Amino acid sequence: HVQLVESGGGSVQAGGSLRLTCAASGYTYDAYYMGWFRQAPGKKREAVGLISSKRRSTWYADSVKGRFSISQDNANNILDLQMNSLEPEDTAMYYCALGEFFGASLATVAARGTRDFDHWGQGTQVTVS
Repeated sequence: HVQLVESGGGSVQAGGSLRLTCAASGYTYDAYYMGWFRQAPGKKREAVGLISSKRRSTWYADSVKGRFSISQDNANNILDLQMNSLEPEDTAMYYCALGEFFGASLATVAARGTRDFDHWGQGTQVTVS
């Protein structure tokens, strides 16, 4: 079965950096959407950065553009999220997610929230003070 395992969260001061890693296994999609979401207490889970394996494209939320970047190691089925210039507003639980590609653009998928992602990791906490 599909497993997504996140690591790399922690506590950091504002302006600092963290790198999150998602190790994926067990999936058989020919093409997929994959990425990172976050959820702060009392708020909806929101997309932070997404990739499409079919179109080899990326999407980022406006709030993190220029600060966060996604990279993928296909050989090892790993998806990283490099987070720089962290702000207290970035404090949240961060989740890795995976869903089957169905032709929509990443912007469309991001706007649809979590509905197109069938598989989720357990989450890793990021706290910025």
